[in-house]
Amino acid sequence: MSILNIFSAGRRTQSVPIFPLNTVLYPGALLPLRIFEVRYMDMAKECLKRSSPFGVCLITEGEEVGTPAAHERVGCLARLVDVDMEELGVLKARAEGVERFRIVSTEVGKQGLIVGEVAPLAAEADAIDAPGLADCAEFLRKAIMGIGPERFREPFRFDDATWVGFRLAEILPLRNDVKQKLLELTDGGLRLAVIDKFLRQQKLIA
Repeated sequence: MSILNIFSAGRRTQSVPIFPLNTVLYPGALLPLRIFEVRYMDMAKECLKRSSPFGVCLITEGEEVGTPAAHERVGCLARLVDVDMEELGVLKARAEGVERFRIVSTEVGKQGLIVGEVAPLAAEADAIDAPGLADCAEFLRKAIMGIGPERFREPFRFDDATWVGFRLAEILPLRNDVKQKLLELTDGGLRLAVIDKFLRQQKLIA
């Protein structure tokens, strides 16, 4: 299947290129990328040309380069927001996580680019009164100031349990399989409760 024909519109599902990585991308997160393989360079060019997304999925077996890696079925759509080719043949970019999806089916093209037919996960209900939100939000506020606000995409929504939960899941030193489970949860209050418990166990909040 040609890269030119893998972007679908007006359907509940859509076809997008899949970029397996050793990281979990969350909606609203900024992801730095260093792209040099031909298949992903072509993917990035097409995404820029069409203002189209690609899918980021956590690798379950294999490597980021070479043979297409096995990956999780739930991932996050991403859009390129900054690109720069300071070095010939290497594209430095930043992508922003947009929304989560579940893969319905995949196929691999001649260049080794995985193309997935994906269905969006439903948006989470607001959880502004979630238990632990105030303490988690205050911890996150301090963490963002320490890491550097420029590393995060505005607006900052410290009163939103889903946003706070995703940002904490993004920055905390959790195993990738745990980060994946937090991505797959569909209840922002439950995700925050899991993270709140971890922060208290680590004595990071009282």
